[in-house]
Amino acid sequence: MSPESYTMEDRVENRRDDNGSQGNPRLTGQRADINLKYLTRQVQAKLLHHYPDVFREATSDPVRKAQLLSVVSRFLIAEGPYLDRHTREDLARTIVHEIAGYGPIEPLLSDPEVNEIMVNGPDRIFVERNGAIVPYAGRFEGEEHLIEVINRIVAPLGRRVDQSSPYVDARLPDGSRINAIIGPLSLDGPVLTIRKFPKERLTIDDLVRLGTLSEEMAEFLEVCVKARLNIVVSGGASSGKTTTLNALLSFIPDGLERVITIEDAAELKLLQTHVVRLESRPPNLEGRGEVTIRQLFRNALRMRPDRIIIGECRGEEAFDMVQALSTGHFGSMSTVHANSTLQALRRIEAMASMGNASVSRRVLSDLVRDAIDLLVHQSRFPDGRKIVGIAFVLKNPGPLEHTLQDVFKFQACPDARDPLEVRPAARFARVLKPPAPDFLVEKAALSGVKLPRWLLEGESHS
Repeated sequence: MSPESYTMEDRVENRRDDNGSQGNPRLTGQRADINLKYLTRQVQAKLLHHYPDVFREATSDPVRKAQLLSVVSRFLIAEGPYLDRHTREDLARTIVHEIAGYGPIEPLLSDPEVNEIMVNGPDRIFVERNGAIVPYAGRFEGEEHLIEVINRIVAPLGRRVDQSSPYVDARLPDGSRINAIIGPLSLDGPVLTIRKFPKERLTIDDLVRLGTLSEEMAEFLEVCVKARLNIVVSGGASSGKTTTLNALLSFIPDGLERVITIEDAAELKLLQTHVVRLESRPPNLEGRGEVTIRQLFRNALRMRPDRIIIGECRGEEAFDMVQALSTGHFGSMSTVHANSTLQALRRIEAMASMGNASVSRRVLSDLVRDAIDLLVHQSRFPDGRKIVGIAFVLKNPGPLEHTLQDVFKFQACPDARDPLEVRPAARFARVLKPPAPDFLVEKAALSGVKLPRWLLEGESHS
């Protein structure tokens, strides 16, 4: 039977509910009075009997999902409560979300203004909408319902969550990242976090418009990328590191360089034609088959790369990265979790020591200093994400804290009308005292990139 052929004659026979009473009759009243759980079970029974293929494929096939919505709508006309058209269509969508989607969070996944979904148990849902975290009114029926939805999300990826495997970290087909953890590890019930992958990559012009950086900073970063400086974007969680890295990658000349990206979960979107994308692989359910970032990086070195982009440096691969970047793989980029530009250098040094404990700290400091040319640090504010510091990494010997030369800083300026203003005005300030470091001048010359005059002569600015 095709989904379109469902008619009034295809009725579901009366059933008895869990208490043995007569099955739910056609209901009247508003949406709040509807026994959604009963209707959902009734629809599932109908689908399994008449349309098993539609029911089975609707979770992953948008066409099948649209057919499923049509079937459910027809079922509600024939067997459901007496409702106006708008309420009936809304109810049909809700039922489809329950049986073939992701329950109460389904609308959030299609909302372009929602960046992140955080489920802290079945009845506490929060979302990040346009940079602000706000509560969401939806809720799951209980912990079992939430775990069912989690497994519905990760099942197509060959993963599952249960007592033997109580947490999962994975990437959805659209690039969104999902993390879920259940009891006994989570004391407050199942927890689900989904970081959505934006369908459209933000350009550097978008970031300027959003106040992430100034036009002058954007022009400076374009020069640095084209001059093939090794750049690390640092910041805390959800500070926008990957978004900024994506924008910087757009400055790489198209077709002239072979770019290899290495990520845990593919989030980078390069529009260039000569790009190779690599993604690590977690172990399977038997604990086998894992492929790490470090293994992929070592393999990438044999693939004749012009630039290597590591989505996030977080472990022992840092040792191989600083070795490679300090010996000729110019123009490479990565991100790292850190609270400042200085801490970013120290974290890379600490992670590099994990890759080879026999190397002295002094040698590691020299490797890090030689490998990294520029640090871009980003933070999250109530009104959005901002680049709060850009600094050169000088090649002078000595402690890492003596090697940073600030170029731009995000500075707070007290409000002249009210010095005690809680949220003072702020601005992006150029703080570099020229001339620029020799390595920038040399790399720019080799790449045929013209440097702005203020980098060389100390041109005044407001």
